[in-house]
Amino acid sequence: MAGSNETHTSEATQAVYERASMDTRVGYGTTPALVVVDLQVGFTDSESPLGGDLTGVVDRTNDLLDAAHDTDVPVVFTRIVSTHPDHADFGIWQAKIPRLDTLKAGSRWVDIDERLHRADEDHVLDKRQASAFHETELASMLVAWGVDTVVVTGCTTSGCIRATVVDACAHGYRTIVPGEAVGDRAPEPHESNVFDMDAKYADVRPVGEVADYLRGADVDGLEQ
Repeated sequence: MAGSNETHTSEATQAVYERASMDTRVGYGTTPALVVVDLQVGFTDSESPLGGDLTGVVDRTNDLLDAAHDTDVPVVFTRIVSTHPDHADFGIWQAKIPRLDTLKAGSRWVDIDERLHRADEDHVLDKRQASAFHETELASMLVAWGVDTVVVTGCTTSGCIRATVVDACAHGYRTIVPGEAVGDRAPEPHESNVFDMDAKYADVRPVGEVADYLRGADVDGLEQ
């Protein structure tokens, strides 16, 4: 799988986005939460029909988890889980991606990857659609915590990451994507979606900078 913050867009494409002023930074707020999207065994184990090698994404997400835990920043892990015998709880998504049927409750594929530095106080959220916000408790929890900035890591860049980022923006949160901490099945969808999210819905920033932010550093003065 692919995971980095490097993109290889043409000068013509960049010019089109710049003309539309799609290069503005919203920056960091004062009260963040870290949302780790779908780094479950079904996506991080290459033996799974939905999985691949996301070692780099797991490692970089651990950097962010350590930073969040150091300063008691709330952390939410999401995972895709079906509890219905014929997976009707996935709706039409199941028809589009039939191998979602592997992500059934009780299977090892829905377990959070054990390499991740998960703490007892971290919340695990089960979802049945791409966005972590869709018919889940996430929005209510962010409001209860007084969050103004959502840091989104995990997989896949073109699927559940993008859907979560779009909804985070729609809910009014400053949204940060640490580029090296998201990944996809192939480089092309990863790179195009990193570029497009950065232009329209989020600030894509280096993992080191985001970790500093989670630890409480003033990073607004860093080069944007």
